[in-house]
Amino acid sequence: MTPVLLSARSAALLLREWREGSEAPAYEALADAVRVLVIDGRIPLGARLPAERGLAEALGVSRTTVANAYARLRSSGYLVSLRGSGSVVRLPRELVGRPDPERLGGVVPGDVLDLRKAAMHSAPGVAEAVERAMQHVPAALAGIGYDTVGDPGLRAAIADRYTARGLPTSPSEIVVTVGAQHAIALLARVLVRRGDAVLVESPTYPHAHEAFREVGGRLVGVPVDARTGWDVGVLEAALRRSAPSVAYVMPELHNPTGATMSAAARSLLVDVAASVGTTVIADETMGELRIDGEPAPPLAVASPAVVMIGSAAKVFWGGLRIGWIRATPELLQRLLLARPTGDLGTPVLDQLVARELIPRTASVLEARRASLRQGRDDVVGALRARLPEWDVPSPAGGLTTWVGLGRPVSSALVLAARTEGVVLASGGVFGPDGGFERFLRVPFTMSPADRVRLVDVLERAWGRVGGAAGRGARGSLAAVV
Repeated sequence: MTPVLLSARSAALLLREWREGSEAPAYEALADAVRVLVIDGRIPLGARLPAERGLAEALGVSRTTVANAYARLRSSGYLVSLRGSGSVVRLPRELVGRPDPERLGGVVPGDVLDLRKAAMHSAPGVAEAVERAMQHVPAALAGIGYDTVGDPGLRAAIADRYTARGLPTSPSEIVVTVGAQHAIALLARVLVRRGDAVLVESPTYPHAHEAFREVGGRLVGVPVDARTGWDVGVLEAALRRSAPSVAYVMPELHNPTGATMSAAARSLLVDVAASVGTTVIADETMGELRIDGEPAPPLAVASPAVVMIGSAAKVFWGGLRIGWIRATPELLQRLLLARPTGDLGTPVLDQLVARELIPRTASVLEARRASLRQGRDDVVGALRARLPEWDVPSPAGGLTTWVGLGRPVSSALVLAARTEGVVLASGGVFGPDGGFERFLRVPFTMSPADRVRLVDVLERAWGRVGGAAGRGARGSLAAVV
């Protein structure tokens, strides 16, 4: 298979903060920055790096600097030279063949606290829901098991949940998917043509922008701030200037910032999108996990043309791979016609379990709220007390806080934490075009003991890579990888 070529321009965007905060020689800092991108998954294994001359021009450095950086990456096992393919990204030999190289790279063997996925353990009542669902298995076995629309009882339960939240919905407006990510990818395939503009928030959920890029979408980013939210002026300008085919947003408890879109921003988004022919997709995967205050109604209350995405994973359990799309029957028909090229239906047994759980959403959320509040207050309070130079917001809900580090050292900090068995996603993972090295997404969903461990490790890691005056963040990577 021919390696995927990473253009010099794309590489330069990913590497735009490679030199900040480092006192190491330029070639060492550049090699460390590339290695971070490989470990984070932002440069995929098997990708071909740009030619030395092209990358040097894009970064504004000498070709010698790039050549020496590539040589350093080859000697450490992160690059290999292939005839006719140039410099191809790989993992060092000692990591190849491990069950999960991304997880284990740079991690001291032992007990690993993996926090790259913000999620809770199973909610109380899931096991009982499985037992109740099994009673319906004999009836389900009478069918053939291929279900691209969704179990009628589950679709009715999802519709009832929307109706209870102020958005009257019928089962005919619901299609059940294999999780929310499947819903995003299916919508991207149907609504986006190669070259179309797609409005996304920046930062955003990384697998969403990957899905839109995969179908040829041209991403247009709109900034979201953890404290101030969306800039209405920038949002309007982006919509009018690019007239995107799709606007993908998380208006309630945005991932990763935790922000909630103001009423003014919601109204403007829906109105301007309608005027320029943009389909708005509102992802509520995190939206119901509110800790403080009252939730806003679903965005589709403002316009029936808004497409809603929901999921059972964050509320009930990540292993329950059930998501859904709420849209007009006309759009759902287009989705159903396109679906068989990607999958042949949602697992029936998962749907039976979800059918038992969805009507209990309100009570499960109430039980979750106390646990989430305690976790948030513990982690936010400890980080503010022990790392006072960080900007640590206390979000009104969700599963994480979007921490401002004050320096572009997120990837270095993540690598330092890995050496003590704590695995986090660096800020750059959430940027459609990289960046966000000054931020770190910190979950607060773990047990009390793990919350203590997390903060202890972050404090020590910060002392090594970001907190000591005069020490280069990138230059210290060799000691911690």
